[in-house]
Amino acid sequence: MTDARLLGADEATFIAAVRSGDTARFALITERHRRELQVHCYRMLANYEDAQDMTQETFLRAWNKRESFKGHAALRTWLYRIATNACLDFLEKRNDRTPVPAELPGGGSEVHYLRPYPDRMLPEDPQESVVARETIELAFIVAVQHLPPRQRAVFILRDVLGWPASKAAIALELTVASVTSALQRARVTMREQLPDRRLDWRSPATRELSDDERSVVKSYMDAHERNDLDGLMALLRDDLRFTMLPDPGTLVVTAKDAVDGWVSSGLFQRGYDDWRCIATTVNRMPAAVLYLRSPGDPEYRLFAIAVLHIVDGKIAELTGFDATDKPWLSLPATL
Repeated sequence: MTDARLLGADEATFIAAVRSGDTARFALITERHRRELQVHCYRMLANYEDAQDMTQETFLRAWNKRESFKGHAALRTWLYRIATNACLDFLEKRNDRTPVPAELPGGGSEVHYLRPYPDRMLPEDPQESVVARETIELAFIVAVQHLPPRQRAVFILRDVLGWPASKAAIALELTVASVTSALQRARVTMREQLPDRRLDWRSPATRELSDDERSVVKSYMDAHERNDLDGLMALLRDDLRFTMLPDPGTLVVTAKDAVDGWVSSGLFQRGYDDWRCIATTVNRMPAAVLYLRSPGDPEYRLFAIAVLHIVDGKIAELTGFDATDKPWLSLPATL
């Protein structure tokens, strides 16, 4: 969608709201863009809560800078520019928002601040480039975190959202040559981080889970509820990559090590053997929400979220997120 197509009623209405100081109309117009801006901030930050905060910061900055909007660009473009720079300012102040080397030799790196994105908060009628499945999955989000912040912004604006170099340069206050150079470097890094994935992010990508994925999730939940370690093992690829966030040092890269680690930590043993699971989707990926009932407790309590990357009917990556004692993605705290 080009600026030329967007210029018109929205921009005129927005300018009228600015001139009249009509905060209600201002909020109504900008609110239409909340969900896609939140996805954009999430790609920049890899953390759902941070993305929510930066989206709100975007609207505050938009109100404070409202007089600067003259309608020369689309309102959507103007808001994306503000959101991008809000994220860059956030990253500049934080020294804990970069991947760190994994403790396991050959394990690559870990993104301890990674948090999943609930599918129910994705735009309801999105542009394909905004929420194409391959650009919201955890592997993509993690790979993007390996880019320096400004290079990250260039890559997302250019290769994910499809902005022309001139438009990205204006948004980031860079030259077109600088944007082009940054994009070339970013593409090299992304190929290194995602060697087996396609890199044409603007071509159509599937959005729905396959029957195969749904079947594996159901089998995973059934095995978990039965404490069936053999059944779980049968669902895992031998070269499974497993990590439990936000805990550092939990990365393992074989199915056997993962299962051995679960058992040694007490899972599926007394006190950790009464499970209920519900299926959900986050980051357009299948996930199982795990609830545990402790002895003497009448309720099953939210324990963890297991996000699964499934390849050829087997779980190739399992990213667990500790969900105890905290509200998570509006999931019920108990069953």
